[in-house]
Amino acid sequence: MKNVFLIIGLLIITSAVKAQWVHSSNDKMESLNWGIINMVMFKTVNDTTVYPIYNDDIKRFDNRHFKLTGYMVPMKAGMKQTKFMISTLPINQCYFCGKNGIPIMVIVNTAAPVTFTFKTVTVDGILKLDKGNAYYLPPVYLNNAKLVDM
Repeated sequence: MKNVFLIIGLLIITSAVKAQWVHSSNDKMESLNWGIINMVMFKTVNDTTVYPIYNDDIKRFDNRHFKLTGYMVPMKAGMKQTKFMISTLPINQCYFCGKNGIPIMVIVNTAAPVTFTFKTVTVDGILKLDKGNAYYLPPVYLNNAKLVDM
């Protein structure tokens, strides 16, 4: 729960700092790989228990190299990140106000620190599908990821 408050706090602070940076609906990243990630469905058991449901299209990429281009969403303060989330929307767009909806995010664990940026990044890593409770963290990971393009 502490991580959720930290992420919300980072989003609010970053939104306030970058409030004058105007985005259009064209900012949303769309690609074949994001289409595969968006196939993840969720089964809600109760208020604090949500399990991911993976179809065969995404299962075939489990434990294989997978590349995503998107926007960095830091999980901890600092310019150098080794664990962050990647999203289809820029960090300063409101995920919770209903304007853009809540996109699925992927947790990225990098082999080497990556400098935070508001620009899009492309990362390549091993896709890992977690079957545990997805209430607190996204169930899709890119492990041992490397920055391909910034």
